[in-house]
Amino acid sequence: MTLAITIGILVAGGVYLMLQRGMVRIVLGLLLVGHGANLLLMSSGGVFRRELPLLQFGWGPQTADPLPQAFVLTAIVIAFSIAIYMLTLAASGSDDDTEEAS
Repeated sequence: MTLAITIGILVAGGVYLMLQRGMVRIVLGLLLVGHGANLLLMSSGGVFRRELPLLQFGWGPQTADPLPQAFVLTAIVIAFSIAIYMLTLAASGSDDDTEEAS
């Protein structure tokens, strides 16, 4: 239950930040949504109710599926590269606010 609430808070905060103006807030929102998705993928692997997927701890149906962990590692690398690219775009641009202040 705690994991589901944590995922919900991360995704809700990320969506809220992505709907704001400013590239840095959008990047932070993207990172929060990415972390929420990573937690969801990790929970789907059954690590919490099965043995570790290593050779010395067990093998077969009693071990957790290592494929979601590989997906999460790949997602972390992709999210980091996208964040760096977007932060570079934010740093190179002058002003991303299109409305005039009144």
